[in-house]
Amino acid sequence: MARQNYTFTSESVSEGHPDKVCDRISDAVLDAFLAEDPLARVAAETFATTNRVVIGGEVGLTDQDKLTEYMGRIDEIARACIRDIGYEQDKFHWNTCEITNLLHEQSAHIAQGVTGEQGDEGAGDQGIMFGYATDETDALMPAPIQFSHAILRRLAEVRKSGAEPKLGPDAKSQLSVRYENGEPVEVTQIVLSTQHLDDSMTSADVRALVEPYIREVLPQGWLTAATEWHVNPTGKFVIGGPDGDAGLTGRKIIVDTYGGAAPHGGGAFSGKDPTKVDRSAAYAARYLAKNIVASGMARRCTLQLSYAIGVARPLSIYVNTHGTGEVSEAEIEAAIPKVMDLTPRGIRTHLDLNKPIYQRTAAYGHFGREPDADGGFSWERTDLAEALKKAV
Repeated sequence: MARQNYTFTSESVSEGHPDKVCDRISDAVLDAFLAEDPLARVAAETFATTNRVVIGGEVGLTDQDKLTEYMGRIDEIARACIRDIGYEQDKFHWNTCEITNLLHEQSAHIAQGVTGEQGDEGAGDQGIMFGYATDETDALMPAPIQFSHAILRRLAEVRKSGAEPKLGPDAKSQLSVRYENGEPVEVTQIVLSTQHLDDSMTSADVRALVEPYIREVLPQGWLTAATEWHVNPTGKFVIGGPDGDAGLTGRKIIVDTYGGAAPHGGGAFSGKDPTKVDRSAAYAARYLAKNIVASGMARRCTLQLSYAIGVARPLSIYVNTHGTGEVSEAEIEAAIPKVMDLTPRGIRTHLDLNKPIYQRTAAYGHFGREPDADGGFSWERTDLAEALKKAV
């Protein structure tokens, strides 16, 4: 029997966090290549620090001769990301920071593992990927991470609209949520650290500014007189972003997924094209777990897939419904391959992943988002629920 009464904590970081600046640039580079060549293979990594951004990694194109032409756009892409995030600081400004582009052609030894006789056959790497879903929120996500994201997304909205010009791009949130009988009922602790552009602001001033938006986002009754608030607990937070702390692609993998409420296989997402199962199979695992819960077969589901480089089909499928299942895990495991092809090609086709839809995933979580009309967040659809029930 799963534990019913406990407190669980998750954190989120804003789009202006140094690591998220890097994730955004890496995914923007990926989108740019996919827009030109839907079969592009990209592994873009970004590092950012004071007045400097370095982009490295590898690119494989259908017409490799075009790589030089496309490479000339990388500087502009990076600056556009930094500008949209909002950095115009003396020591990190979208227009003046130095951009170094070290992208190069994809390794032939990696490519041979992915490309079979008919093309795009094998997994791009070995690894394990996890998906998770729970019915405790409408998005079928764990409440602590879902609402940690929501707080920062709302603060970014009012910052960018001009409603709150004193807020800066860099921020972190953290919620400790108390569960009673397995349901989230109360926030016991809230931590928010946000960059502010007015040097005279105190922690109390910052709390007065952000508290109405936090109350607007959280469910009614979750904030009580007993909730402890920690807003900018170290004091001033004026120097933010890569000038305050260096950033790197792929360093916020728990923020990107389930906030620690589920296992993680260890692979990051941003900057990787969908032949790389670190990304595409993790999306497929979330898609399947979400549809299992949406179908009513379980209230909570963890799903694991495993792959070997150059091998198309997953080596294993594991399902755990944590004692909430209406049918056995073994029956669900047997049903999954009947309703979805889990080869890398099959995942990309089913979820329509060979599109420039990744820059939007770089902040506020890859999961728990609304599917977009152009195919973004396709792994959040629940269109497989009926097929799964029939297969079981």
